[in-house]
Amino acid sequence: MSDPRVAEHMPLLTFAWDSKVAAGFVSKKEEYWARDGLGHWAFLVDDVYVGWGGFQKEGEEWDFGLVLKPNAFGLGRRIAMKAVEFAIADDRIPFVTFLLPPSRNNLGALGRLGAKPVGQIEYEGEKFLKFRLETV
Repeated sequence: MSDPRVAEHMPLLTFAWDSKVAAGFVSKKEEYWARDGLGHWAFLVDDVYVGWGGFQKEGEEWDFGLVLKPNAFGLGRRIAMKAVEFAIADDRIPFVTFLLPPSRNNLGALGRLGAKPVGQIEYEGEKFLKFRLETV
């Protein structure tokens, strides 16, 4: 999260990332698991950590997010496909939303997943492009 190539597309990351912040972040994500029975995962390839992401309930919507280490950027589509397969098999998730900052200019992968643009929204004071993928 402290790598500028990662932070470039994370407009909500407006603070220094250190071990104290990381511990609070993990604690918050664990609260989502306790509350919703689903949340974020660590992603491993050949037992090597490549990033994190997963589903977070926002109101009545399940939003999917993915943050990869720079050396794993090319794995996003593969990981997202596995997550979509998970969502399709989970009766709790009738659709998935994706929020991307307007700085992301390569959105073709979302279209290939089947996600449709919903429009632009504001979340925690920042603008995001919102997409929706039906899973039912």
